[in-house]
Amino acid sequence: MKSFMMGLSRFMAVLGGIVLSFLIVLTCVSIAGRLLNGFFHGAFMQSLAPGFAHWAIEIGVGPITGDFELVEAGVAFAIFAFIPLCQITGGHASVDIFTDMMPPVVTRVLRVIIDIVFAAVLILIAWRLYEGMLSKQSYGETSFLLQFPVWWAYAASLFGAVVSSIVAVYVAAMRIIEFFTGTVILPDGAEAG
Repeated sequence: MKSFMMGLSRFMAVLGGIVLSFLIVLTCVSIAGRLLNGFFHGAFMQSLAPGFAHWAIEIGVGPITGDFELVEAGVAFAIFAFIPLCQITGGHASVDIFTDMMPPVVTRVLRVIIDIVFAAVLILIAWRLYEGMLSKQSYGETSFLLQFPVWWAYAASLFGAVVSSIVAVYVAAMRIIEFFTGTVILPDGAEAG
């Protein structure tokens, strides 16, 4: 089961990385287009090569329409796509100022409690995303510029949130088993490889 969950977590992280890489390229191209559009509209290009400037503007050199809508939807998915790998490897940021002074049994109890609460919160988020998706779908709400249905972004995020919830429940269960058996099944932050 551990290898399946690790594989699922890695798959989601790769998928999130692909989406994020696409969004980075999209943003860079859009910014470059916006700068070039301003350059071609500027007095320098209008006086130096007005025909070329007009041609460049006419073929569509400029920002990508709706880039912020795609970034907004894509980043939401990417965040949920990265959570499973971060959760299963214990890669979340932590401040250990007080826990370093506590006995190991207390830190193990805290780890179990935190992972249970984290799983519950992810389940809550997935549930609310599902409700939000149904709401957006029933109203037929679309994005402003691209006019794509808003529920698509909710569905993508919901997929990531459901996988995150599944992995978080698995991690919480393993932490409970680790606590009662005294074994180490999953890495805990610094031990992550």
